[in-house]
Amino acid sequence: MIRWLTRVWMAALVLVVVAQVTAGQTATVDVTGAWTVTITPSSGGTVTGLAILSQDGRTITGMIGPAETEMMPAEGTVDGNTVTLRTHPRTGRTAAFAQLELTAAPEKMTGTMDTDKGTVELVRKPRPSQPAK
Repeated sequence: MIRWLTRVWMAALVLVVVAQVTAGQTATVDVTGAWTVTITPSSGGTVTGLAILSQDGRTITGMIGPAETEMMPAEGTVDGNTVTLRTHPRTGRTAAFAQLELTAAPEKMTGTMDTDKGTVELVRKPRPSQPAK
């Protein structure tokens, strides 16, 4: 009986530890949607663009670029409210950045490009309203 209780308590303890570790890895924001992108390079000026992102758990996929017709694939991760995005330019194309490190809130993300190339801000675009049925 004591061995059985010990095993039950150990199993419960393992479940609690696993739950705490897993909880630390969950996303606290959802970046799915369209975003207006404003890049401020260290050299000055600003560049605007668009990002369309989709989030599944901690994984982000999508497209980002200066215009809808000039987008490139992007992928990344969410850890709490920290978002990391990486671009994958098509052959013969370049990107303003290779990686973004962002702090996310529900409607806005801010951070840096490639650590020292400048800053970036993504603002969620309003979702179109659905017509009444």
